[in-house]
Amino acid sequence: MRDALDATPYDALLLLSFGGPEGPDDVVPFLENVTRGRGIPKERLKEVGRHYFLFGGVSPINDQNRALLDALRKDFADHGLGLPIYWGNRNWAPYLTDTLREMIADGHRRILVLATSAYASYSGCRQYRENLAESLAALEAEGLELPKIDKLRHYFNHPGFLEPMVDGVIESLAELPEDVRDGAHIAFSTHSIPTASADTSGPVEGHGEGGAYVAQHREVARLIADAVRERTGVDHPWQLVYQSRSGAPHIPWLEPDICDHLEERHGSGVPAVVIAPIGFVSDHMEVLYDLDTEAKAKAEELGLPMRRSATVGADPRFAAAIRDLVLERAGVERGQEVTPCALGALGADHNVCPVGCCPARAARPAAAGIDSPYA
Repeated sequence: MRDALDATPYDALLLLSFGGPEGPDDVVPFLENVTRGRGIPKERLKEVGRHYFLFGGVSPINDQNRALLDALRKDFADHGLGLPIYWGNRNWAPYLTDTLREMIADGHRRILVLATSAYASYSGCRQYRENLAESLAALEAEGLELPKIDKLRHYFNHPGFLEPMVDGVIESLAELPEDVRDGAHIAFSTHSIPTASADTSGPVEGHGEGGAYVAQHREVARLIADAVRERTGVDHPWQLVYQSRSGAPHIPWLEPDICDHLEERHGSGVPAVVIAPIGFVSDHMEVLYDLDTEAKAKAEELGLPMRRSATVGADPRFAAAIRDLVLERAGVERGQEVTPCALGALGADHNVCPVGCCPARAARPAAAGIDSPYA
């Protein structure tokens, strides 16, 4: 009989995600949640929501989170980790505050949080910590006894996150016509953010304060490209590119944009491109629209053979990686000496989020416990 794995002092895991509409009537209310406090007119939100309406008003992210929940529960059960798993969203049902209320009612007092973002940035990390603080404040106002919450560290360079993406790139290369396959370039794509936010994300060991968002993505791209070369014998040139830019046009954001990159690659004589969306845990709307719709149309317009590789999704190796992170954090809390599992030159020490990192656009608190030296 398998010995039970020990997650103490933690008694529950919360999957925390962005959320998305699940039908046409949900699109504008969902976008109102996303843009709350910015005074954006409803007609403008309908225009912004056209991406969702192209897909029946349904974001795939919720079903993908359900699949990840199933994968995590199976992995935990198969390995004797008796940790119940809950799910809450920032902007749509099941809402974070409601899920935390349920967890408190179920008696949970030490909660670990898995955010569906692997990298350091304001929107991908710090904002989730602020959401947790806001929810805890609301529950405290209801007179509830608050749990202690800790966020799992960034996992972008964990083997269980990287290996499925390596497989995806190799499979996409194999789908290209044989006469262009070996000359194909790899475009590693992630969500663009304002350069000011990129400059203050971090810190990264050896890079000083800030710059973690770009440095972490470059490291993932390098690790995948190296693994592809080792397994295929072909050294494919690569570049980190960006997508899904929004906001005022006068504010600088990270570049190059994926469609601009495809034009530049085609103009320089590149015979084919594989797009690897390393910045996204699953195939949600930014992947389906910005890559599978817009970038695909641009490649077809150029006559440039292009394939898009898979995201990690609910791959069993990713579920196993989350189990590793849970046990790693539990060991740290129990005062054990723990060696974090990570690949590459950055190691794992840079995954620490100190108080005040990735500052908000305006001063807002992050949840107690989330600013701990290891959160």
